[in-house]
Amino acid sequence: MPSLDTSISNLRNLSEKVPADAPIQMLNLLRFNAHAEYPSGTDAHPCSGREAYARYLRAVSESMAAVGAHIRLQSRVLHTLIAPQGEQWDQVLVFEFPTLAAFFNLLEEEQYRAAAVHRTAALMDSRLVCTSEAPVH
Repeated sequence: MPSLDTSISNLRNLSEKVPADAPIQMLNLLRFNAHAEYPSGTDAHPCSGREAYARYLRAVSESMAAVGAHIRLQSRVLHTLIAPQGEQWDQVLVFEFPTLAAFFNLLEEEQYRAAAVHRTAALMDSRLVCTSEAPVH
C-alpha cells in the first residue's frame, strides 16, 4: 500500500520520541509516478513524476531556508540489494533540520502546504524516516 503523507498520530509520536532541540535528518525514500498525477483543476503542466518532485523542491526551497533546513544528500537509486521482493526506490533524499521544531514549523508554512500538491502528484510511494547523527565507531 502506498504511503505518501504522515498522520497526526505519527507526528504526535514523533514529538514524543525525538528531543525538540536536537538536529535531525529526514530520510526520504521516493518512488516516482511515470507521469505526475495532479488532481483535476490543477493548472500544472503535464510532466513526469521526477519533474513534479523537482517543482516541489524548487517551491519549498525558501520555506526550508527560512526554518534553517537544507538538503544534505540527494541521490538517484541505482539498485536495491536488500529489500522485500518488488520494493524499489528511485531516489534517496536527506533533509537536515536544526531542530524538530523547525520541521514542524515547515509543515505549518502556507508556501510549503501549497507546494505539497507537486509532491503528491510526483510520488507513487515514499517513506520518511526521522534520524539523528550517531558517532561512527
